[in-house]
Amino acid sequence: DPNEDTEWNDILRDFGILPPKDEPKDETEEMVLRLQKEAEVKPYERMTLKELNEAEDDFDEDDMKALEMYRQQRLQEWKILQKRQKYGELREISGEQYVKEVTNAQKDVWVVIHLYRSSIPMCLLVNQHLSLLARKFPEIKFIKAIVNSCIQNYHDRCLPTIFVYRNGQIKGRFIGITECGGTNLKLEELEWKLAQVGAIKTDLEENPKQNIKDMMMSSVRSASIH
Repeated sequence: DPNEDTEWNDILRDFGILPPKDEPKDETEEMVLRLQKEAEVKPYERMTLKELNEAEDDFDEDDMKALEMYRQQRLQEWKILQKRQKYGELREISGEQYVKEVTNAQKDVWVVIHLYRSSIPMCLLVNQHLSLLARKFPEIKFIKAIVNSCIQNYHDRCLPTIFVYRNGQIKGRFIGITECGGTNLKLEELEWKLAQVGAIKTDLEENPKQNIKDMMMSSVRSASIH
């Protein structure tokens, strides 16, 4: 048997008559080889759409099916992201743009428009809050317009005025300081109001305004007792 470990076979190997004896692989060496082989697997799941396209030439035929699947998945993720990040700022429009930007806005897009006058402090506060909400909810179209450019002789007591539109229909309205939340309106309170009419999906679990009312009532009751 040429594989038998004998003195005669060793002599034959020395003269090149028999091939060298295969040495048993060390367990550590086998583990290293296995890890190297696993590292050669292409990490489709961690690749971006751009990386998948750039690496296409490096893939063999067996990889192409998986490549196409992950490419389509990344493409869908990119489209969703683009759709969600469509706006992201509070834009100013004129009265002439109202129909185009609000009434005839893209289908299924929520539009929040603030009619304001810069001489009214509450209007400036609402604009500040809407600017922040526009960044937080970039899929929502936040716009503002000086009231005189849209409605002539609109009374100051009706300002600020916030209209919420979807598919050309008014889904919510907040007219005047009280309905908009008062002169001490907090950002979270306005976010809650817009969420209540369906314009945004908030992570707030309860009305922030109610918490303030509860605290005030508790203070009044406590003072009355004492």
